[in-house]
Amino acid sequence: MNFNAIETSSLSKVYSSAFGRRKIEALTNLNLIVKPGTIFGFLGPNGAGKTTFVKLLLGITFPTSGGAKILGEDISEYKMKSKIGYLPENHKYPAYLKGSEVLDFYGKLSGMEGINLQKKIDELLDLVKLTQWKKTKVKAYSKGMMQRLGLAQALLNEPELIFLDEPTDGVDPIGRKEIRDILLELKSRSKTIFLNSHLLSEVEQITDRVGILNKGKLIREGTVKELTQKREEYKLSLEGAAVDDINKNPDNDLHLTNIGDGYFNLKVSDSNELNKVLDMLRSKGIMIKEMVQQKDSLEDIFISLINESEKGAMK
Repeated sequence: MNFNAIETSSLSKVYSSAFGRRKIEALTNLNLIVKPGTIFGFLGPNGAGKTTFVKLLLGITFPTSGGAKILGEDISEYKMKSKIGYLPENHKYPAYLKGSEVLDFYGKLSGMEGINLQKKIDELLDLVKLTQWKKTKVKAYSKGMMQRLGLAQALLNEPELIFLDEPTDGVDPIGRKEIRDILLELKSRSKTIFLNSHLLSEVEQITDRVGILNKGKLIREGTVKELTQKREEYKLSLEGAAVDDINKNPDNDLHLTNIGDGYFNLKVSDSNELNKVLDMLRSKGIMIKEMVQQKDSLEDIFISLINESEKGAMK
């Protein structure tokens, strides 16, 4: 694939209230690239503009300005939609239909039919672990089962790009693990997944890159490692007779803080200072058993960035 899965250029959406008296900027000059074959996590508080962004890309609503391409095609190109799968946040199916009948209905809407459709339905029900429920009416399905059925529906047409809006919402921990495994399996098949979620721990485990949106503006984008890694802060496990001396007589040149059980926190300004401290420890006969670069959780970073964004908006 020689093109990006998603590419937007100054994409903006402004809604007008009744009689056009008030303008609401749902999305402002959003520039974003999602590479093919990756899982991209889109994060933001309620009302940040995440769903508006997906609706623009799917052609459910239209941009006020700017543009976007999906799989190398302009979003106005309707034929491109045959390569897309979509699971909305609050999807509902007729309660009187059985699980297999729901997929049969949506498969026919996608132009599938006959034995190929039935084979695909059985394959997807097995993938989402609903085979034994295929002849059960969806009114008896739990929230987690409905999410898995929705995921199967989004995969019916063998899409190259899959939009998932809160796919693990209401799913128990075992079900979330199963859905994570499915998404990673899809990625291994070179599928691209665009994931809207408020479960940051889930996003942190499976995404290649993350974008954080607030009040319609993209405030940070990068890999989870780039977003969470503290640049020059390390946790060290030290061993040796001289370790007690460090505790009794803190050496300012070492920048070490005892955090217990033989572990120390080390903050330095750059890699040169880091190497200097490590050399000094070795010169004192101290063994460095372990050194781990510290990082915040994605949730910590998310909350910090949103708070900073809110403060900036108030100035």
